[in-house]
Amino acid sequence: MSKKNEISRRSFLSSVAAGGAALTVVPRSVLGRGFTPPSDTLNIAAVGVGGMGRANLINLASQNIVALCDVDWRYADKGFDHLDIDIERLKKRIELPAPPPPGQESVPFDPVKAQARVDGMLKLKSTHLPKATRYTDYREMLDRQKDIDAVVVATPDHMHASIALAAMQLGKHVYVQKPLCWSVEEARKLSARAKETRVATQMGNQGHSSDDGRTAVEYIWAGAIGDVREVHIWTNRPLGFWPQGVPRPEPLKPGPEPLKWSGRDVNARLAAAICGDYPVPDGLAWDLFQGTSAKNVDYHPIYHPFNWRGWTDWGVGAIGDMGAHLIDHTMWALNLGYPTSVETISTPFNGASYPSATLTFYDFPARGPMPPVKLTWYDGGLKPNKPEELGDEELKQEGGALLIGSKGKLLHDTYGYRPRLLPKSLHDSFGKPAQKLPRIANEHHELNWVDAAKGKVEASCPFEYASRLTEVMLLGVVALHAGKKIYYDGPNMRVTNVLAANDFLRRDYRQGWSI
Repeated sequence: MSKKNEISRRSFLSSVAAGGAALTVVPRSVLGRGFTPPSDTLNIAAVGVGGMGRANLINLASQNIVALCDVDWRYADKGFDHLDIDIERLKKRIELPAPPPPGQESVPFDPVKAQARVDGMLKLKSTHLPKATRYTDYREMLDRQKDIDAVVVATPDHMHASIALAAMQLGKHVYVQKPLCWSVEEARKLSARAKETRVATQMGNQGHSSDDGRTAVEYIWAGAIGDVREVHIWTNRPLGFWPQGVPRPEPLKPGPEPLKWSGRDVNARLAAAICGDYPVPDGLAWDLFQGTSAKNVDYHPIYHPFNWRGWTDWGVGAIGDMGAHLIDHTMWALNLGYPTSVETISTPFNGASYPSATLTFYDFPARGPMPPVKLTWYDGGLKPNKPEELGDEELKQEGGALLIGSKGKLLHDTYGYRPRLLPKSLHDSFGKPAQKLPRIANEHHELNWVDAAKGKVEASCPFEYASRLTEVMLLGVVALHAGKKIYYDGPNMRVTNVLAANDFLRRDYRQGWSI
């Protein structure tokens, strides 16, 4: 690694401590004519810009993007180089919207929002990318660049907490992609730090800012389906998206007997079949990619790019990827706090790669007059039984949520989209629920965070709420590791019946990376 990236943790932490947590907004009169104060435009830095980070930057192109950080600029630049193609493709769709493929339903397309996205891509390409300072190590970026007001974190899950905590300690507003973090303990630390520093925080679950998602919540609050005691939530992830349920790549180990074709020996053959000599690609800072993860793992293309999500070192599987988009509205509408028990059953789990499919059962206690709730999570293509009220319609394969009440049912798609009451007669007779929640301007999750940083509005999904949602998701992973039903004391962050499971509420960090 070059000297540029060899920044000592001690000097970084000293700089953080000296920086303090207060963010000063400079008035226009001090800056003089022709200058825009931070209250009008945020100076934004982004860490992790090769995937969702690129999408966030497009949505934030109206601001001043001053710094970009990624451990793999070769991969990140591929995404930026693809902007021209994406712009032309979207322009053509605006001019001539394509009909849906035969047998598939039409996906709503908003040409106004699409044009805003084109404008964002153009501005990112022509204005921001040429002038933004590039870094490989986020610690160097925070240590050196003093004009940063806010930080977007779109790295793999295991790095979210360390970057966000460091940025908040310096008084930077933070937007962190979902899931908020890798462990329950990290979620608690992020919530506490946000409260201490009072910076604007947001988790990247955009359905929390959608009109449909808020309507789904309002249906429940209006009593449209009565008391809710049972909820079913599902996603098809990881099917076709990233590998799970696979062995760690490793060479065959010599033994006294030749390998047979038992399940165990087939797994050994698979591990050897995908094993190979894969040097770290030029431009990838593999040590920085591993960051906080507990152990050193040799590079393999099955881990990066993108496929890290299915490996326990860096990701938290399907529930981490989609739980924030699917469990969110149920937690919000029903005011669910911590579950009292969680049990996860799954296809085989080897401890390194998450299972191909899981079922997680949550028990939530009564909340005042609201009854206890049993929530079941399904992934890997598993789905709940189809409600009879759907008739010939099938549950959407991609995912959704079904809330069962004493007076009817509520069904919505991923992100809270298309909320509707079942049976249809109930939906038609009930009508639209009364609007109790404010609507987010243009349903724009990133710019809502920007406006919160400027003191104009409240953030849609701040860490105070996002940390609780993330903790619920991560408790499913804790129960998976525990291998049995766990009973949870939420206020004290403690598993009470399987004491060894408490180790899975937190993580060990590589030397020099603890938070």
